[in-house]
Amino acid sequence: MTTVTTRTVEYPADGLTMVGHLALPGGTDRRPAVLLGPEGTGIDDVQHRRADALAELGYVALASDIHGGRWFTDPQEMLARCMPLLADPDRMRDIGRAALDVLLAEPRTDPDRIAAVGYGTGGAIALELGRAGVDLRAIGTVNGLITGRPGDAARIRCPVWAGVGSEDPIMPPAQRDAFAAEMQSAGVDWRLVVYGGALHAFHHPMTRADQILLPGVGPHPVHAERAWRDVVGLLAECMPA
Repeated sequence: MTTVTTRTVEYPADGLTMVGHLALPGGTDRRPAVLLGPEGTGIDDVQHRRADALAELGYVALASDIHGGRWFTDPQEMLARCMPLLADPDRMRDIGRAALDVLLAEPRTDPDRIAAVGYGTGGAIALELGRAGVDLRAIGTVNGLITGRPGDAARIRCPVWAGVGSEDPIMPPAQRDAFAAEMQSAGVDWRLVVYGGALHAFHHPMTRADQILLPGVGPHPVHAERAWRDVVGLLAECMPA
């Protein structure tokens, strides 16, 4: 297991000061890098641990921020912030590019080997970076199956992996079908994994006693681990460390 070093990075985006978590593998050589986008609730220790786990595998990993360091326990407050964001592709791209610039500024990052992986809102941002034509080696999105503007998916130049819970009311079958049709019509190398019985945000454990969950939202530890293995497999296939 490689020795991992971490540091907090602050950067401007969306009129806020974002607070990211950068994890570096041992050594001094350039490494493939992963931009990690958080769930709509925001960045917390769960995303930090994901970045650290990728660094242990040999990747430079940045757990990025979307709310200026805030983590929402109240889903209504979170939706008031996220819904306008999800409806604005240019705004999502700007937030993603700001984080990507931080990742590219890290000397250990190999600029020719970068992937974007996100969860929920962070996954939608990862997809928008692809639709914007950003040079990525892979895109992974869990519960972030937001379709883009017509024709934009043709700019995606890398494999796309998507995961969703079968019982997710926020990403129902119609949304999955629309995402699949968009990817297919654009000629994207895509795949979609449906995790049976899983709700929305199945990948995020309950970490706070004051957290309020909407109906249809809840953790599924078994599928969370399977989805993580699928993300790691995507990276190993497209951008081996």
